Amino acid sequence: MNYLYLLINIAVILFPLLLSFDKKVYFFSKWKFILPAIIITGIVFLIWDLLFVKLNVWSFNPAYLVGISFFGLPLEEILFFLTVPYACVFIYECLNVYFPKNNLQRYSLALSNLLLGVCIAILFFGYSKWYTVINFGFLFVVLLYVEYVNAKLRFMYKFYRAYVVSLLPFYIVNGFLTAIPVVIYNNEETLNMRVGTIPFEDHFYLLSLLLMNVFLYEFFKNRAELKKIGE
Repeated sequence: MNYLYLLINIAVILFPLLLSFDKKVYFFSKWKFILPAIIITGIVFLIWDLLFVKLNVWSFNPAYLVGISFFGLPLEEILFFLTVPYACVFIYECLNVYFPKNNLQRYSLALSNLLLGVCIAILFFGYSKWYTVINFGFLFVVLLYVEYVNAKLRFMYKFYRAYVVSLLPFYIVNGFLTAIPVVIYNNEETLNMRVGTIPFEDHFYLLSLLLMNVFLYEFFKNRAELKKIGE
């Protein structure tokens, strides 16, 4: 089925896009914050994607692709970095609006420190695996910056809640992509540990992807608010 990956992309973004006009969240009105966040993050992850294709970390099953490629990447893979971040940041914003009470605030820094430690440990044991080392190395740098270099934006307690909720659609979507498979992983470049058919590293890949998008989304929102106050 040549349209399968494309249909998965459409399914991912369909409901978030339709519900973006919800009167309470009105997510569509925040396009000037979410769009640059998605574009900047997308460029970073597309470079990452191209690198992994060259390094034979993963490949794509042509039986489930429409056959249109740009720079060696299938159209559907490029769309993935639009549809998934939009859907995940939409979840993040909905949770903040409908459930403003969040008890994770007191634990978020400890959780980030734990994740930083996990990154160091896995880098030590998986340094010879391309997907493992780049994945956890990137997460370590981004997380370290957000928690310890960035002093203005405090959103991690909201982020972690959104990440946990995003895991549900993640298991559905990534389950399809890896079980069929649409995306084929080279086990020589991973820890070869899977949750079902999903590589262990993919959970942290999603974490990095969502974190960078949410950080930039909050950054652009905060900058606009400061500019408005200044006026």
